Amino acid sequence: MKSLAYLNKFFYKYRWRLIPGVLFVIISNIFGVLTAPLIRVAFNLVAENISVYHLFANFNRQTIIYNLFGYSMLLFAGIVLALAVLRGLFLFLMRQTIILMSRHIEYDLKNEIYNHYQLLSLAFYRRHNTGDLMNRVTEDVSRVRMYLGPGIMYTINTVVLFILAIYVMLTVNVRLAIWSILPLPVLAFTILFLGNSSFYLDVSDDPSFVPGFLILIAMYLIGFFTIRKMVDLKV
Repeated sequence: MKSLAYLNKFFYKYRWRLIPGVLFVIISNIFGVLTAPLIRVAFNLVAENISVYHLFANFNRQTIIYNLFGYSMLLFAGIVLALAVLRGLFLFLMRQTIILMSRHIEYDLKNEIYNHYQLLSLAFYRRHNTGDLMNRVTEDVSRVRMYLGPGIMYTINTVVLFILAIYVMLTVNVRLAIWSILPLPVLAFTILFLGNSSFYLDVSDDPSFVPGFLILIAMYLIGFFTIRKMVDLKV
């Protein structure tokens, strides 16, 4: 990680692209998270309006309630569409700032490497292959750009989305949110091992792995339906 500290000077150089990019990430996720509570309010409004509509059966006000119900649904649909458009706009701006910043840094790194190559002696080029030196300028710098651009962008996006989603979940139902968060460490631990290719080589000869893994999945499904039943019964 110490070698990555060399790149900090580029973050400072292009700070006016990085800071707006982080803000665009936060704003785009806010618009994305707002859609779910808005749809919840719309469904609750549908249930209430249907009961009110039947309450005024055979009255002239029933037509007025029906029209108001239709207008409210159009309003909610327009708001959801506007949120999606705004989120897409800020996602575009996010990529135009952070990704372009990584492109500029890639250009600067290639220039630094080229200028350094200009100072090296002829004996250095005799000891090293030209293909290896060119690979430093192309593939290696490209990997650095992936860290500076998509790596930072998706990391910030994941952290911000996680925080906002947990906040919205807690505002809806604290108990259900806690039960939903509890399996996250287990899932992270599972993904860490299942994503490792050597893990499959280690467990391939173990006959008890597949049955045990199926039992684990069944336990998660049972827990999911148990929580759903608790919510339905308002336990």
